[in-house]
Amino acid sequence: MKAVTWQGKRDVRVEDVPDPTIQEPTDAIIRVTSSGLCGSDLHLYEVLTPFMTPGDILGHEPMGIVEEVGPEVPNLKPGDRVVVPFQIACGHCYMCGTGLPTQCETTQVTEEGMGAPLFGYTRLYGAVPGGQAEYLRVPQAHYGPIKVPEGPPDDRYVYLSDVLPTAWQAVAYADVPQGGTVAVLGLGPIGDMACRVAQVKGAGRVFGVDLVPERLRRARERGVETYDLRSFDSEKELVQAIRDETDGRGPDAVIDAVGTEAHGSAVAKLVQQGAAVLPRKIGGPMAERFSVDRLAALYTAIDLVRRGGTISLSGVYGGMADPMPMLTLFDKQIQMRMGQANVRRWSDDILPYLTDEDPLGVHDFATHRVPLAEAPHAYEMFQKKQDGAVKVLMKP
Repeated sequence: MKAVTWQGKRDVRVEDVPDPTIQEPTDAIIRVTSSGLCGSDLHLYEVLTPFMTPGDILGHEPMGIVEEVGPEVPNLKPGDRVVVPFQIACGHCYMCGTGLPTQCETTQVTEEGMGAPLFGYTRLYGAVPGGQAEYLRVPQAHYGPIKVPEGPPDDRYVYLSDVLPTAWQAVAYADVPQGGTVAVLGLGPIGDMACRVAQVKGAGRVFGVDLVPERLRRARERGVETYDLRSFDSEKELVQAIRDETDGRGPDAVIDAVGTEAHGSAVAKLVQQGAAVLPRKIGGPMAERFSVDRLAALYTAIDLVRRGGTISLSGVYGGMADPMPMLTLFDKQIQMRMGQANVRRWSDDILPYLTDEDPLGVHDFATHRVPLAEAPHAYEMFQKKQDGAVKVLMKP
């Protein structure tokens, strides 16, 4: 089959790889019909290269048709249409039972000290072959895949794999009071969708911050009060502008949908790039112990949120030596919640919104739809924010 493989920093290729097969009785094989390109994939494209191996198959936002199931997958059959969550979990352990499948005790990557494995990600999360491919082996298929109806286009459901539950959890963790205020830093796919979820969940005012014109326009057209980062001489000016709209306090909650590749963190960027070009045997251990994030967005969130407010982190961070302003966090009594989205915890809550009325705007959420063969160009375009690329879907 054809699959998108990682070969090095900023080097992805579409190659012929062996077709997946049933390996465990709880496996299923899915014929992929759509697969998303995620901002988290861009971390693999450049920042997290010390944890990658040439030939790794990328992608963690797939949906498709069931082709084959193992004997211990009673709820699926060939021909079923399913969305595959990006994490792999059993559904019956203590952690899954508490709504935290990202921490599944059956599948945890214990040798790396990490939580549940993820499709198409680094060795820290199991290096499981991903879904930017023609076919996908799905472990723990008795629990993970979400069955969806025939008929509507893939665009209605494919975001259940990651974008929708990640944005939904970001808003849930932000704990925005009814009629309250929330600022979203970063209007890429997750930030954009988080704005939409906050609106349908009853936020009174949603502020969106970015520096890409197309992203600002998309959010503004849906009623978000947007702030172009390029219009301010400093982060302090941006913070003050939003405070002026919130009785001088700052918003009730801030969602950081940027993560480790924030603009305005030059020193941390140099450290990340240095680790990325070292040999993997050196760069990997160094990154595990001494890695730092570009924290400009998080520092802005800490400054911006009102006292007693909540910061919700949906942007991916991976630093082990990050400097944190603990005095400010403590003094302002800020609550902070974070983590990979627990897809099955939220999927049943989200499905009622995926209707013909389309309150979340999923039908036209993708800006680009490309064949799998064009994956290398799609990665470059998405990373460089070219051609108005906000969300890319691939069709095998």
